[in-house]
Amino acid sequence: MDFSLSVEQQMVRDSARDYLAAHSDSAAVRRVTEAGPAHDDALWRAISGELGWCGIALPEAVGGVGLGATGLVLLQEQLGQRLACVPFWSSACLVAPWLQASLGERGSAQWLERLAVGECRGAAVLPDDGGWHYDGVAIAAQASADGFVLRGGAVQVPDAFGADWLLVPARLDDGAPALFLLEPVALADDERFRLAPLDTLDRTRPLASLRLDGLHVCASACLARGDAAALGLAHAWWHGKLMLAAEQLGAAQQCLDLSVAYAAERIQFGRAIASFQAVKHRCAQMMVLVEAARSAVYGAAQAWESTDMADARLEIAAAAVAADDALRFCAQEAIQLHGGVGFTWEYDPQLYFKRAQAASHWLGGAGAALAYIAANGPHSWRTA
Repeated sequence: MDFSLSVEQQMVRDSARDYLAAHSDSAAVRRVTEAGPAHDDALWRAISGELGWCGIALPEAVGGVGLGATGLVLLQEQLGQRLACVPFWSSACLVAPWLQASLGERGSAQWLERLAVGECRGAAVLPDDGGWHYDGVAIAAQASADGFVLRGGAVQVPDAFGADWLLVPARLDDGAPALFLLEPVALADDERFRLAPLDTLDRTRPLASLRLDGLHVCASACLARGDAAALGLAHAWWHGKLMLAAEQLGAAQQCLDLSVAYAAERIQFGRAIASFQAVKHRCAQMMVLVEAARSAVYGAAQAWESTDMADARLEIAAAAVAADDALRFCAQEAIQLHGGVGFTWEYDPQLYFKRAQAASHWLGGAGAALAYIAANGPHSWRTA
């Protein structure tokens, strides 16, 4: 498979890298998170509105750029490298594809147009079991005279605070899946709707718990039901899995870059520790894992656009495992190669180590990906 990037794609990658280096450096990330999990509102307004990143993968008909999954992967990689405190993954990588798949091109246009220009942002409630199906959905929707009554909740919802839209999967009375769109701002004073912030290890991505205690919503809040709703959840989950892997890839690359830079300036026994064979070997191993993950992620992005969904899911699962392994290894190696100060607050490796630990559990982590490969791969193990 040809992984070469077009001139346009290289420009997207390079401009994103330069912009985030200037506006989401370590000092900026620390300013945002020092009081707790939070978003960088100024950065979000810039990348979503002025730069138009939220529309990079969306079709031109809704105000997007039309660069597809590969363009979005390139942005996610750079955002992950800087641990940018913005809800890009939730809004552009989960909500947008969920609406596209559930409502179709024409039905989703009114929503995607607002997402593409940064006018609104969304958050997605995903099954608590980390799966891509409705088996783990813990929200029930009971039909009423003029709408639905929602009961249940979710343990963790990324980027829920400040979101204009909250996509909520639920089960109807007959067990059929359904997709609801809630507006948190309009429901803020309703006691039956509760979003509670969570104090998390990784403060660069805020999480919240959701509780719906008999919340009444109008019939129009149900955007899709049946096969359309199920298709949308699966589409969003796998797309989100791919983009999470791209984010982990970027974070792993930064761990390598930080380690190489520190090794070049740290003097021990009269010379830089970068000259020691053992340090070179450890940095080389980090690079091998990063490059392997990059090949897997870029290949999965192309597979998402050019092959059938079954093959694309296998590619994404493999990329998810490679990226998770790369980030966890590189984060711990970065701490070790920084010596006694590697784990301290003043140095950045601890930020990436926390992201590595947190991201390893999102969307089922590497375990869900490996289970999918084992069950669906070309040499899968099946029980009679």
